[in-house]
Amino acid sequence: MRIAFVHDWLVVNGGAEKVTREILRAYDADVFALIDFLSADDRKTILHGKRARTTFIQHLPFAKRLYRYYLPLFPAAIARLDLRNYDLIISASYAVAKGVRTHPGQIHVCYIHTPMRYAWTKEKGYLNDHGLRGPSAWVVRTVLRWLRTWDLRTNAGVDLFIANSANVAARVKEFYGRHAEVLLPPVDTELFQLTEAPRGHYLSASRLVPYKRVDRVIEAFRMMPDKQLVITGDGPERDRLERTAPKNVRFLGHVDQRELVGSMQRAKALIAAADEDLGLTPLEAHACGTPSIALGKGGYLETVEDGVSGILFPDDRPETIAAAVARFEAFPPSSSPAELRSGMMAYTSERFRERFAALVEQAIQQHGR
Repeated sequence: MRIAFVHDWLVVNGGAEKVTREILRAYDADVFALIDFLSADDRKTILHGKRARTTFIQHLPFAKRLYRYYLPLFPAAIARLDLRNYDLIISASYAVAKGVRTHPGQIHVCYIHTPMRYAWTKEKGYLNDHGLRGPSAWVVRTVLRWLRTWDLRTNAGVDLFIANSANVAARVKEFYGRHAEVLLPPVDTELFQLTEAPRGHYLSASRLVPYKRVDRVIEAFRMMPDKQLVITGDGPERDRLERTAPKNVRFLGHVDQRELVGSMQRAKALIAAADEDLGLTPLEAHACGTPSIALGKGGYLETVEDGVSGILFPDDRPETIAAAVARFEAFPPSSSPAELRSGMMAYTSERFRERFAALVEQAIQQHGR
């Protein structure tokens, strides 16, 4: 059986790429993506040394840094990938990967991180975060409306959806009218380990883009000058955030996985203020014995149990986040570091691969191909 694997874009090693790594450990597949600008280290980790076959987006000006500006071209680019010689297509999609063109006799299994976020659930937030008003806002709304129409039309090419959370499965049902199996992303429990390291700082670990709301976390720590916040991750917001942050906030930029693990192991808690589809980072922190302080919405309701594995706060206002930190210090979560780690053993990479392979086999059997 010839297998093609399709990812949206390959630029950094994030949560979606960790899923990709495990799928490619389970299947010897040819890799396709809109663009592939992975570093040598990330390529070795995620693609096991492979290089993706890319689209014309790869060769457009400044594509490595400004690829998101080519969003209106993504559907045409993904549809041009020639997958006719493959029997099984596996996509890992948070934008357009699920929209690849399929042919009779092929099976397409989509691991869906979310239906296209800005087109379906974050349009208003996207416009506000980027200060779009008037004609520019009208253009963006028109593009997103067209993308929703295209996104719905491509559903017919997917035989099985596997959602990364019950939260996303509900969106698949609401927006697409389709059922999705639920399989949470894998936690690399061999990498994310429990240690006896002393814990002194709080940690924010995410890409520095507007919807992650790292700016709200920074403002919360401006109100708490006696507490230290360490921020790992990079993105277009970094310069602005670093320029205005108080002295008790330290930026590490993009770090490799070992350094991220070390930061988690030495943290009092991970802090996350975004409304995420799932949010893998709290699970990785828990594998290090580190609790979470997280927004009580979206995927974090599935990964953080208030008062047990962490603290949930109701909104992303800085004063609310500061109050959650105060609550955390006054009334720590009940789970010990060892108990937090033990709870993650149900989400190991090995178990993910086994369950994923079983669902793919189920799709093959059901479609009789």
